[in-house]
Amino acid sequence: MKELVEQMAKALVDKPEDVSVAEVTGERTTVYELKVALTDLGKVIGKQGKTARAMRSILSAAGAKLGKHCVLEILE
Repeated sequence: MKELVEQMAKALVDKPEDVSVAEVTGERTTVYELKVALTDLGKVIGKQGKTARAMRSILSAAGAKLGKHCVLEILE
């Protein structure tokens, strides 16, 4: 799942070397914290948050298939 988030983000940004994903696992939920270069933040979020929402939907669907609840947080 971590690799999925990383690949999606690297496909969107200008500086793929600055993309990092941290995985925080809880009892029921796994949180993926995405960090990108400050100049690429707008590309990952998208207009009115549509790109971020799409990434969250993909992650949620993939997690549901594995029986997990996954959350994506985009950090500044």
